[in-house]
Amino acid sequence: MTEKKEKILTIAQGIFARFGIRKTTMDEIAKKSRIGKATLYYYFKNKEDVFREVIQKESIILKETIEAELKKVKTPQEKIITYILTRMKILKKLSNYYEALLDKNYFEYYEFIEEERKEFTNYEVGVFETILIDGMCENVFMVDDPKETAHIIIIAMKGLEFPLIMQDSSKDIEKDIDLLVKILLKGLEVR
Repeated sequence: MTEKKEKILTIAQGIFARFGIRKTTMDEIAKKSRIGKATLYYYFKNKEDVFREVIQKESIILKETIEAELKKVKTPQEKIITYILTRMKILKKLSNYYEALLDKNYFEYYEFIEEERKEFTNYEVGVFETILIDGMCENVFMVDDPKETAHIIIIAMKGLEFPLIMQDSSKDIEKDIDLLVKILLKGLEVR
């Protein structure tokens, strides 16, 4: 990706986060990027194209951050804690990605959002399934069907993410997630 295109995406990311896709215009993106509209249209067909690339950029950031944090911990229990905490913190920062994954209006109008939602869910289930299988191999988790268990855990996390992410910023999200993980681990661990 060229430096100019990366700059446009970074600026557009902030504009979309502030105003949303509906209120953002190509004129505004060009003006804030300090480029002509012709240059903007050289790189992108329309604002939906810009938004698609912003979402893809944020998806890569989210996945790379999760994977980097998971490499820092050893036990399956630590991996679950790290996964959930990292996921929630990064989603809170990546407002465009989070809004796109959450807002039904986005994926009704923009097919690529629904594709991204499905792809991210599959990614999450795969990562979580691997953690569960590792825990089974180490004899710390007792799970009948790791893939289905991973799927259910991801669905449960998605149901909790809005209240956790959107809560008052002065409230400690880490304490809430720690409590959630303790409850989750008690159901997974070998007795």
